[in-house]
Amino acid sequence: MASLEYLGMLPFLLLIALAGIQLGIAAYCGSQAATAARTAARTAAQPAPDGGEEAGRRAGVNAVSGWVNPDITWPQYDQWTVKATATVRVPSVLPGLRLIDPVRRSATMPKEDTTP
Repeated sequence: MASLEYLGMLPFLLLIALAGIQLGIAAYCGSQAATAARTAARTAAQPAPDGGEEAGRRAGVNAVSGWVNPDITWPQYDQWTVKATATVRVPSVLPGLRLIDPVRRSATMPKEDTTP
């Protein structure tokens, strides 16, 4: 009798486990997006030849796990600061179902002063 009750509850237990895994993946993607944004902004704030938008984009992508694949944009890039925004798509544990929107994180860094 107890095994029948367990079998009846099994779908609910699996659903709760999948929800927990999905939330964990979303939190990890948020952390990775923040790392990518900080690294991209920090690198882009450096003077040439080591800095700039393209160097920042490469550094941001290389700073995170390979499967995360962030999209890095530059909403603010003026003479004093660099702001990078990293967007990471959160994969779903259930194929074909998108439950969580992409995660966006931004970081702003001051440009390095290169005056002597």
